[in-house]
Amino acid sequence: MTSYDPDGLTSTPAWGQLKDHFADSGQAHLRDLFGRDARRGQEYNVSALGLYFDYSKQRVTKETIELLIDLAEQRQLRDRTEAMFNGEHINVTEDRAVLHTALRLPRTATLEVDGQDVVGDVNDVLDKMGAFANRVRDGEWVGSTGKPIKTVINIGIGGSDLGPVMAHEALRDYTKREMDFRYVSNVDGTDIYEATRDLAADETLFIVSSKTFTTQETMTNAHSARDWVVSQLGDKADIAKHFVAVSTNAEGVSGFGIDTANMFGFWDWVGGRYSMDSAIGLSTMIAIGPDGYSELLAGFHEMDEHFRTAPLAENIPALMGLFGVWNRDFLGCATVAVLPYEQYLKRFPAYLQQLTMESNGKHVTLSGTDVTYDTGPVYWGEPGTNGQHSFYQLIHQGTSIIPCDFLFFTHPLNKVPAVDAPDHHDLLVANALAQAAALAFGKTAEEVAAEGVAADVVPHKVMKGNRPSSMFVADKLDPRTLGKLVAMYEHAVFTEGVIWGIDSFDQWGVELGKVLAKKIVPVLVDGKEDASLDSSTLTLAARYRSEQ
Repeated sequence: MTSYDPDGLTSTPAWGQLKDHFADSGQAHLRDLFGRDARRGQEYNVSALGLYFDYSKQRVTKETIELLIDLAEQRQLRDRTEAMFNGEHINVTEDRAVLHTALRLPRTATLEVDGQDVVGDVNDVLDKMGAFANRVRDGEWVGSTGKPIKTVINIGIGGSDLGPVMAHEALRDYTKREMDFRYVSNVDGTDIYEATRDLAADETLFIVSSKTFTTQETMTNAHSARDWVVSQLGDKADIAKHFVAVSTNAEGVSGFGIDTANMFGFWDWVGGRYSMDSAIGLSTMIAIGPDGYSELLAGFHEMDEHFRTAPLAENIPALMGLFGVWNRDFLGCATVAVLPYEQYLKRFPAYLQQLTMESNGKHVTLSGTDVTYDTGPVYWGEPGTNGQHSFYQLIHQGTSIIPCDFLFFTHPLNKVPAVDAPDHHDLLVANALAQAAALAFGKTAEEVAAEGVAADVVPHKVMKGNRPSSMFVADKLDPRTLGKLVAMYEHAVFTEGVIWGIDSFDQWGVELGKVLAKKIVPVLVDGKEDASLDSSTLTLAARYRSEQ
């Protein structure tokens, strides 16, 4: 096997064949694809790990899929996957391994990276987390006045916030309901104010989540939280009973006033957006308990093994990623809508925004060469049925084609009686199926006219259809299933990145704004001049300062 060439995408035989294929048949309407194949709905799907993936409404044929699989093989997806799982430094710009998959390996596994057994390290942290979580849940850990903890507040940002928030919302039905869990991320003072305004400090525990313990937004909020605790309790020594840290900076943690015995570490081979199942998940473990957290990790690992071993034609994440490349680079789709028909997954689209866009929002290949094709699309979405009364109008009749990921569960977690009305869950699932069908097939002018619609109104009611979508179905939302779903998207993102030849694990685009913000703060606070700043920024800063 030749070495991986990040710049070689457009010179692969499969890429050229896909271009020809698209020119010949890539714009066929889904009405025609279903009309030509009566069994399309039965055949274009994969079942694995309790998940059912229906891709029959993607704008692909068997030839398309075969060519996409050829592309994956020519781009050495299998070799790159093994390189990731084995701890090779595939994050080239930071010279790091990418081993979020090691966070959920079984205890009996071994994996040495740079001479260190990372599985043992991971389980040492998990054991420490479990012991602490049980102490908080059982009321053994008490605040400075001897009262048990009622509220846990996670302070973080980005991957240190979005994962824990999403997991808590998704698994709320499994949480310790006597406790309250809150999350602070925005440096806007309103966020920390609203999180603490109605609480008693002696019953509140803060988890400060920052690997370096220097993240500006997180540490600003952490210091405000510390001041709030001291203002209520009166003694800086009380900080140690009301703060713990997820960090690797022992000196910074100790200087803040947190006992380093209550510091939970992780590693530079865990990227922030891939860290929800590391110590960053401490609030999740407290909420659902160590046993529930173990189920979450087991779901992650099951999907890891599926991605690593399943044939590409039956590999859910690999197919997702390949369809993503097809939709982005051949159909020209710039965005993807994630539409979970499950209220508990209301933060899932927001979580996926970071996972997908921070990973694949890149304009150069691994070698630093400008790409000549489109990479990461915009991800967004809301739970159904709320989105149907918000943005579905644009998805159905707008000028942009927006592929959609639908998701529903066959069994609800909450069976609510509906008197003289359809069952809540039946109605929810009916809407999910209806929307996917409407997007695919639409409604022709002839069909609209046949309903007796006035001729001048007919064009306004036409739905062109041919909007691609995928449907994911599972039994019910539980910790194990959530782990599978998150890992599924992680590996789909990786698949796209391998095809595109980009580094899906750095995030230099996040840094420039942070650097500039540090330069601007003295201008706002002290009025210091900085000739390196542009006239617009300086004028706006002066206007802000003049109003203080």
